[in-house]
Amino acid sequence: MGPGSEYGPRVEALDRFATLVQGSESAIPLDEAALWIAALDHPVDVDAQLRVLDALAHDLAATDAASLAHEMFVDRGFTGNVVDYGDPRNSYLDEVLRRRLGIPITLSVLMIEVGRRRGIGLVGVGMPGHFLVGSDDGFVDPFHAGEVLDTTGAQRLFERSHPGAPFAEHYLDPVGTRAVLSRMLANLVGTFLTRSPMRAIGAIRMRLEIPDLPVAERRQAEDLLARLRARLN
Repeated sequence: MGPGSEYGPRVEALDRFATLVQGSESAIPLDEAALWIAALDHPVDVDAQLRVLDALAHDLAATDAASLAHEMFVDRGFTGNVVDYGDPRNSYLDEVLRRRLGIPITLSVLMIEVGRRRGIGLVGVGMPGHFLVGSDDGFVDPFHAGEVLDTTGAQRLFERSHPGAPFAEHYLDPVGTRAVLSRMLANLVGTFLTRSPMRAIGAIRMRLEIPDLPVAERRQAEDLLARLRARLN
């Protein structure tokens, strides 16, 4: 059974994810939903991985965002994968835990969920091109050693990756759990399209389960899914 197959464990992953994202936004468990994204690609013991997150949070001493960022992204060595940014494993939370490598959004999800376990209030910040973690201490950049940025620093980060593009203040607004999961899946689809297009099918199907996916994005995803499925025939 190849990657992206719609049979066996991948059906369970799709069904579990779909059930989770249908609930109220505040009730969606970000960690569990992210692990079901990984389970679409390979076997994942979701309960065991949740316990790994529990243990990581228990082992840390942080009581605020800045100290948590230092413990995770300096002391514990979780970092951005600058060697192979497009490796699909960077998008799987269990692989990020195992390899201590990820991309901004998965490292952010990791920090948010560890912070939640430690009673530290954190939010996802969907800045275009570089996901951040919002906190009372500022904006944390998990990809770059957990650097804590103020608004000006976040804007400069945006400008480095988008030369000449105008910055909008709303880029630093918090985003909800569904938006985080949608972006994780969009990143994964983009990765697969450049490396192994047929593997994108499962991730597209999963993204289409998100109920409030913007209409334009839904149509684009449906069109892409139809084109990829046509190649199977």
